[in-house]
Amino acid sequence: MDQASPDPVKYREIGFCSPHPDPQQALSAMLVLADLDGILHVTVPDRSRNALHVRYDLNRISLNVIEDLLSELGFHLDNSLLAKLKRALYYYTEENELQALGHPTGQDQSTRDIFMRCYRCHTHGCRDERPQHWRKYL
Repeated sequence: MDQASPDPVKYREIGFCSPHPDPQQALSAMLVLADLDGILHVTVPDRSRNALHVRYDLNRISLNVIEDLLSELGFHLDNSLLAKLKRALYYYTEENELQALGHPTGQDQSTRDIFMRCYRCHTHGCRDERPQHWRKYL
């Protein structure tokens, strides 16, 4: 009997904690994730709830990568016991599906692009505006 392959399109809800400087974390996260490669659809279902609905292609991005990206960008994910259990189950099943499909593990190219774009937009002391030939004369 032939086994049907699992559906690579996943639909998940990502919850956020309330005490955060940005009261609309879900809306801000939606704007970050909207143009990410592999994300098919992102919505904020209810403005009063601090949650985000994400539909994505598992062949291109996983929930673990999405939530790691949001955490790195400063969003506070829901860490209640139920949320942690769901998260662990989703990570485990997605990792097994990816291994069964033969996908390599590692950081996705799209997440690197997002981190680089955010890094370039932030003001920090790592930029030297001088031309290359003037930098050695400090």
